[in-house]
Amino acid sequence: CTHRAGSNIEMRAVVLLALATATAAASVGGPAVLPLAGARMSLSKASSVRAMSLRGGSADPFEVTKKPTAPIEGQAPGTSGLRKKTRTFMGENYLANFVQSAFDSLTEVKAPVKGGTLVVSGDGRFYNKEAIQIIAKIAVAEGVSRLWIGKDGLLSTPAASAVIRSREGGFKAFGAFILSASHNPGGIDEDFGIKYNCENGGPAPEKVTELMFEKTKTISEIRSCDAFPDIDISTIGSTKITHGDKTVTVEVFDSTEDQVEVLKTCFDFDQIKKLFDRPDFSMCYDAMSGVQGPYAKKVFCEILGAPESSLMNCDPKEDFGGPESPSHGHADPNLANARELCDRMGVAKDGAPMGLADTPVFGAAADGDADRNMILGSGFFVSPSDSLAVLVDNCDDIPYFQGKKGIGAIFGGKGGLKGCARSMPTSMALDRVCEAKKIPFFETPTGWKFFGNLMDTPKYTPFICGEESFGTGSNHVREKDGMWAVLAWLQILAAKNTDASKPLVTPGDVVKDFWKVYGRNYYARYDYEGVDLDAAKKMMSRMAEMAGKWPEDSFGDYTLKLADMFEYNDPIDGSVSKNQGIRFLFTDGSRIVFRVSGTGVVGATIRLYLEKYESKDGDLNQHPLEVVKKLGELAVELANLKEFTGRDAPSLVT
Repeated sequence: CTHRAGSNIEMRAVVLLALATATAAASVGGPAVLPLAGARMSLSKASSVRAMSLRGGSADPFEVTKKPTAPIEGQAPGTSGLRKKTRTFMGENYLANFVQSAFDSLTEVKAPVKGGTLVVSGDGRFYNKEAIQIIAKIAVAEGVSRLWIGKDGLLSTPAASAVIRSREGGFKAFGAFILSASHNPGGIDEDFGIKYNCENGGPAPEKVTELMFEKTKTISEIRSCDAFPDIDISTIGSTKITHGDKTVTVEVFDSTEDQVEVLKTCFDFDQIKKLFDRPDFSMCYDAMSGVQGPYAKKVFCEILGAPESSLMNCDPKEDFGGPESPSHGHADPNLANARELCDRMGVAKDGAPMGLADTPVFGAAADGDADRNMILGSGFFVSPSDSLAVLVDNCDDIPYFQGKKGIGAIFGGKGGLKGCARSMPTSMALDRVCEAKKIPFFETPTGWKFFGNLMDTPKYTPFICGEESFGTGSNHVREKDGMWAVLAWLQILAAKNTDASKPLVTPGDVVKDFWKVYGRNYYARYDYEGVDLDAAKKMMSRMAEMAGKWPEDSFGDYTLKLADMFEYNDPIDGSVSKNQGIRFLFTDGSRIVFRVSGTGVVGATIRLYLEKYESKDGDLNQHPLEVVKKLGELAVELANLKEFTGRDAPSLVT
């Protein structure tokens, strides 16, 4: 059932006719299939679906307009795509230039664009809806025959990966444009971003993003089907646009369905629900007005039975609540920005307990695009590095790693977890667990794309990986996954609390028990934001040049074991990633790491990571910021940070 593209009325009529046909078929015992939606859309779903329409005129929707353009400086994708101020993206041709360059790159690497399926959605920040329409028109001009879009243009970053990997049986889409600046603030005067994920559901590898950047330097025209109708992304349904012998299908779907189905292959929801049913258990979840809200309502309330009062900020907003909100519109799940949740959980800005009564047992938060997570107990902050190590240490409590669910059922079994990795700046707590349990371990640069090859390798499946920047995940998708991390914690708590007659085991109990076995890696990160990029580069270059030349008396009470510029040799494809951060490793297990972040939009952010190890027989109850204070003073001195940047103190300490 197809039609020639014409008026809005004509397109609505065809979709409504299809709904009527499906309903009639069901009433007489027919197959009950919605003709326009394809085999995937059954009447059981279609019955609650309104007709989805496209808005446009009667012109040829597939006529390609070639618009002259010129290169725009500075369109190099960073750690997680291209991020700039929203008004910059709204400027003439800015977004279109990058998208066209991406398609030109995909054509060069022989991605199956023509006749292929493309996912386009984002975290709902300002300009998300308009950007989807621009990308759709360019995609159709490039020969894409099917567009998949989450309702209201919403898909969390891990959900976009799940859509690529599992929708309609999996791997039907050749890739996705994800519209997000992740944890950065949203709004017309804040940040916007775009990144491309490839056919395995993960971020495009460096060789592809570098090619995209090169294309942005030489672009001369934008090809777009300007007459292709605007898509009504607020309505779930499927529409076919046909003109001559060409057809393009647009499908708008429930943004939660694919991600939730994947999560069901990882966890025992029935066991977690029993934890929720305990009268002594309570939780609080903060979506920070980002895209995670619909997923939180679906998982925690509809499936697990939590009351809606346990959720906060779960209605997505274009500005993530804006400057008047407790987070100031900065949907970044850390102690500084997720203050509404932290105050509810009794955790101070420095991570210390506030001594409050009547706080929930478990707390968690997500960032704007829902790939990050923060875990809290009552008056207890679980550092991201500790969280990663604890999940690995307790992975036997998670069905996915028992060989009972999903990929674990294929590759897991008695062998359980087959591989782990952390980003280089993440604390070395994970290393100790992997060494004790003889799990293959890898240290990669910052950026989830560096985990991709390892996750795609069967010998390391199932796999767990994470970063100190509140990112954790497994190879159920190819992105860090905030919801997965929260459910993993809940699964572990559920497994440790099967006897309702015994006192409840809390997140703090789990972490403290971990320290008693492995010791504690005291850890902190200093962020110096908005630093002059050239100054940051000069500071890093000087330290790199000093490798092997540092005087022995440069390190005070510490004895240097190694100082270098970290580079990564990918064990799967042999690729080399250089200049990934300065490391100082000391003989007592302490570390200093410097890195220039690629997630900001103005200037550079210098990140300083500090780590001091305390054995299991030492003092495990000190405040992390006090423990690493002297190490921080040494780091600032080694880098000549004040001289290069003019900064006396960090912008943020976490």
